[in-house]
Amino acid sequence: MSHRCSPLMGALAVMAVLLLVTVSVAGQSGSRSAKTRTPPRTADNRPDLQGIWTFGTVTPLERPIEFVGKSLTSEEVAQFEKNAIEAGDADRRVGIGTDADASRAYNQFWYEDKRLIGGKQTELIIDPPDGRIPPLTPDGQARAARAIPIYGFQDSRMLASWLDRGLWERCITRGLPDVMLPAQYNENYQIFQTPDYVVILAEMIHDARIIPLDGRPHIGAGIRQWMGNSRGRWEGDTLIVDTTNFTDKTTFHGAQENLHLTERFRRLDENTLDYQVTIDDPTTFTRPWTVKFPARQSQQPMYEYACHEGNYAMEHVLRGMRATEKAAAQAK
Repeated sequence: MSHRCSPLMGALAVMAVLLLVTVSVAGQSGSRSAKTRTPPRTADNRPDLQGIWTFGTVTPLERPIEFVGKSLTSEEVAQFEKNAIEAGDADRRVGIGTDADASRAYNQFWYEDKRLIGGKQTELIIDPPDGRIPPLTPDGQARAARAIPIYGFQDSRMLASWLDRGLWERCITRGLPDVMLPAQYNENYQIFQTPDYVVILAEMIHDARIIPLDGRPHIGAGIRQWMGNSRGRWEGDTLIVDTTNFTDKTTFHGAQENLHLTERFRRLDENTLDYQVTIDDPTTFTRPWTVKFPARQSQQPMYEYACHEGNYAMEHVLRGMRATEKAAAQAK
C-alpha cells in the first residue's frame, strides 16, 4: 500500500534537508547561560527555531462548559488541574475486568508528565473568547456525523475491512493540525531550518513536513495530500506557515478538503517556542478559530514511532466482527 512507503520517503527527505541545515552563529548557544532569555539566531539572522520541542499538557482544547463566562480563582484552577491529572492517570483502575480497565492498554510510564500550561488558562482555544469550537455549519454537522472515529466505530457496517478504521489507528497519519496539538504521548516534534526550507518532523507517526520559504505558490487545487500543502514565510521574527490542499480522506472536527490552516511559530526565549494555529473552513465552521500555547525545548531525543508493526488489534477486531456477523446470521 502506498502509505507504507511514505514514512521512508519522509525520512529520506529529512536526511537530505539535514545536509543543508544552517549552522547557528558559531559559539552562540555555547556561550549562553541557562538563564539567558534572548532567542538564538541563525547565520542569516533569522530566529533559530531548531531543536526538539515538547508540548504535552492537561489543558484541554476547549474551555470546560462549566467555566464558560466565569473568571476562575487560583484555588479553582489548582483543583481543575488536580482533577485533570487524576482523570488521565492510566494506572488508575475503576474496576478490574471492565472495559475501562482493558482500554488502559498503557500504564502511566508511557505518558507525558503533564500540567496546565500556566496561569489560569483552562483551554487552548484563545478565539472565540468563550474558548469553545464554533458551531458547525449544516454541511459540517453532516460530515462530522459520517466521519469514522480514530478509535471505536459507529456501527457494524464500518468494520467490513481494515479500510474502515481511522487513519491514526491504521498508522497512516494523525493529520494536521492534530499532530501539533497535545494528545497522550509522543508529543514532540523536531524543527530543522535552512534559509530556504523548514522541516517539521513529528514524533507521532513520524510525519515530516518540508516547507519551502522561497515564495512559491501552493500546488494545484487538484492535488490533495494527507498533511496538506504548506508554504512558509517570515514576518519579522515569526514564521508563518500557510497550509491548504487537504484530502477528503482526513478530518479535523468535521473539516476535510476545504481546511485552511495558518500557523505561527515564534521563539520567545532559549527554552520556549510559542505556537499558534488558526483553523478556517467556511464549509464546516461558522467562523475561524485559533489555538495558542507554548512548546518547551526538550533535552530528550525523539524515537522511532513503530506504529504499524505488531498491530494485532486490527486482526482481532476484524475477526470479532466476522464472528458477530456469523452469530447474527445463525440466529435468523
